[in-house]
Amino acid sequence: MESYTKKPKIEVPYIPEGRSILYMPMTNKYMIEAKEYAKENSLDKEMPNTSLIVKNEKVIGRGANGSTYHETHECERVKQHIPTGEGYELCEGCHPRNHGEARAIKDALDHGFDIKEADLYLWGHWWCCKPCWNTMISAGIKNVYLLENSEVLFNKKDSNNVVGRQFDKKE
Repeated sequence: MESYTKKPKIEVPYIPEGRSILYMPMTNKYMIEAKEYAKENSLDKEMPNTSLIVKNEKVIGRGANGSTYHETHECERVKQHIPTGEGYELCEGCHPRNHGEARAIKDALDHGFDIKEADLYLWGHWWCCKPCWNTMISAGIKNVYLLENSEVLFNKKDSNNVVGRQFDKKE
């Protein structure tokens, strides 16, 4: 198994007490698969992301983010100037049930897998919102892995991000 890195504390909008985010390089097979799955399945064209549930070195659940709601409706969060990480439940297109983490968990459970102590690999984002953390903790997810440098690559506020160009190079 490829080793992970635990970075110095990165300021993220939310992380539950006692939990941490671990980081994997883009050479990690689960990150490679997650990126490809996001490219093929995410309905969010600006911030496509995917979560994979992995247990015993086997992918048991996959989930891409997004919905078609924003194609025909305005985002309630944008209209109300709600900051990142807040008010997802106010917009059907942003609702946590449309996040990759929740969809991957649902996929694994729908296929009869026990996800207690499984790991979640997230490509395309640099943090997990509170509703997703709550869902992962309730489901028994052990570790959460993000792509190395995701806090730069997928952070809209960072001038070195790849937002809108996620599939142009090997990020």
